[in-house]
Formats: sequence, C-alpha cells, structure tokens
Amino acid sequence: MDIFKKCYDYKLADEAKEAGIYPYFHELTSKQDTEVEMEGIHQIMIGSNNYLGLTSHPEVVEASKKATLDFGTGVSGSRFLNGTISMHVELEKRLAKFVGMEEATIFSSGFQSNLGIISAIAGRNDIIFSDKENHASIYDGMKLSYAEVVRYNHNDMQDLEKKILLTKKKLSEKGIQKGMIIITDGVFSMTGDVADLPNIIRLAKKYDIRVMVDDAHGLGVTGKNGKGTHEHYNLMNEVDIVMGTFSKSLASLGGYVASNKEVINFIRHNSRPYIFSAAIPPSNTAAALKALDILEKEPQRVENLRIISDYMRGKLKESGLKIKDSNASTPIIPIYTFTPKRTMLACNILFKRGVYVNPVLPPATPPGECLIRTSYTATHTKDQMDRAVVKIVEVLNELKDYNE
Repeated sequence: MDIFKKCYDYKLADEAKEAGIYPYFHELTSKQDTEVEMEGIHQIMIGSNNYLGLTSHPEVVEASKKATLDFGTGVSGSRFLNGTISMHVELEKRLAKFVGMEEATIFSSGFQSNLGIISAIAGRNDIIFSDKENHASIYDGMKLSYAEVVRYNHNDMQDLEKKILLTKKKLSEKGIQKGMIIITDGVFSMTGDVADLPNIIRLAKKYDIRVMVDDAHGLGVTGKNGKGTHEHYNLMNEVDIVMGTFSKSLASLGGYVASNKEVINFIRHNSRPYIFSAAIPPSNTAAALKALDILEKEPQRVENLRIISDYMRGKLKESGLKIKDSNASTPIIPIYTFTPKRTMLACNILFKRGVYVNPVLPPATPPGECLIRTSYTATHTKDQMDRAVVKIVEVLNELKDYNE
C-alpha cells in the first residue's frame, strides 16, 4: 500500500473550503496588535497570545533590529557547539532569576522545549503523571521519552492521588522502584483554567514525586508580577521544573526550561532536541530580553491584562452567551459553539465582520463541546471589547438554530 494513501484520502479540509467554512491560515498583512489587517479586512484581534501587547512595542522592535545588525541573522549552529552568543547566556540568567530558579536554558521553540525537557529527564524506567488536558507538546515529549504515562482527569486531585497510590502499589508488589514526575500546564491553553498547584505540590511531597509546570500561558499572565502559576499561588520555591515560551508574553519565538543547576546541566548535555537544533536567532533573543525588561519595569501590564479579561468575561456573560468559566482571572475565554460546522461557520462570519477568533474542535475538545477560543491583550481597550461583543452576540444569535 502507498504510504501517501492517507494523504490522498484526506478530504476534510477541502470539503470545508468548498462549503465556505474553512477557518484557518488567514493572512496577516500588518503588525500583530489589538487591531490588525488580514486579507484586506480590518480586524479586532481577540485570537492571539500577545498577552502583554509587546509584539509591536517600539523598544522590542528596535532591540531586535539592533541584534541583527550586531550579530547577523542567525547563529548557524546549535547551542552545544558554535551557536551560543552572549545574549543567550544573558537571557538565561535573567529568566532563571525572574522565575525563581537557579539556572535556565533556552530552546528554539516552546514545542521543542517540552520535547527536549521531558525526553531528557524521563526514560523507560520512569513514570509520568499527566493532566489529560495538557498541551500536545507534552504528549509528544512523553512519547519521545518512552516513560510510562499515567493520565489523570483534568485538575482532579482525587483522581491523581488514586492513580499515584495504584501505581505505587503495583511497583511495590513487583519490588520495583521508578522515578516519578507530575507534569501539568500552569494555565491550560484551550480553557484558561489554572492548575491546582497547591494540591499537586502537596501530593508530590506526600509521595516523593517531582513536579514540572508548563507555564507557556502563565508567564506574564499569572502572579502579581507575571512570574507565573507558582507566583500566583505563592509557591515560588516549590516547583522542580518550570517551562515557558517567548512567543506569547515575551513577543518573540523560542522556549526555556528553569530548574536547579544539576537538572539544567543534565538537559544541556543529554537533550537531543537541544543538542541537534540550531539556537534561536539574535533578533528573537534580543526581543525576548527587551520584553522581559518591560515586564519587570511595568508590572501594571499584568494587572491591565486581568482588568480587560475580566471586563470581557463580564460582557460575554451579560450577553447571555455560554462561556467556559476559568478558576482564575486569565485572558483565555472560550465560548461554547458545540458543533464543528457551527464553530467554523461562526469564525468565518466573524472574520468577514472584523473580529478574529479561533475555532477549537475535536480532538482538542470532547465531541459536542466545540468552542470559539478568544484571548486578550493588556493593551486592548474597553471600546474594542464592546465592539467585539456586539458582533459575537450578533453572529451566534444568527446561528442559534444551526445544528450541523
């Protein structure tokens, strides 16, 4: 059988295009901001992860330009060999200090960070306890590690403890010892939920298990100073590994891991995705550094993000739309649209009317629970939110009886 048969048989995207409901790959023709130009249509952007509004900040842009002039467009090698520049080292030191860890190291992307971290620290003789709603990069990192994976129900601490006890019982009966780690998103990317970190830490201490938090959507978002989920819960010294990205609050591209010196040293010398990938370019490094500068100097951006997110959450509730509530004030607000076709159609109509949002379909959601994922920026205005709500309500009311 031809290995390409699955490609030739795949018709879903073409069928959606023919039906006029295909919602992906719209072209951006302006800077990423609270309002953008896409395919000739002016859009209120409530579908990006530009949480602090720094992607178009003049200081971030200027820092990126200067780094290109000083260091060139790329480093032409991995961090392990010729690809380390002084800015990489500076960024690592700054990140480690900011998130309250001994050391940090940076990867070429957030997705690659999880692949590189998890596959390095976990192996065939280890067990990973993973929240069922963790990011796809965590799932792929776990596959690459060959560790045994035990999934627990989303944010369900009773289920987690039950599975820890059952796992330990089985190992004890066989006289086997294995390394164990709990891995969770800090802020869950589709729902905006925040991990129940206090109870995860409690269980980890009780059963002698390590903890890793993927704070890709937590950095710059949660905690008084935007340091992440562990700051949000006042647990800065309790997490073993913190991972994050630059493509969201830090207005760039790349990822990082922060932990104690020994763990970072091990990852640097044993992580295949780290060793065999080129380092992030100078422009991205400088942009992330400058964005981190601004985050540290202007913590009010974190508060502004909470204010605008809470304002929009309130407006959507007042309008009568069914939204998925988060257990904390986060800038991710999903709106239930239930069926795939209704979701895609709603996103397409909103696009044509000048509001950009993201469709979330199975397998990212359970069947019948499709969502429009909206996300907000510290520099959004209440006027922009008011205009967006009017159009969202208008479109979803028009599609109220559309059940395909």
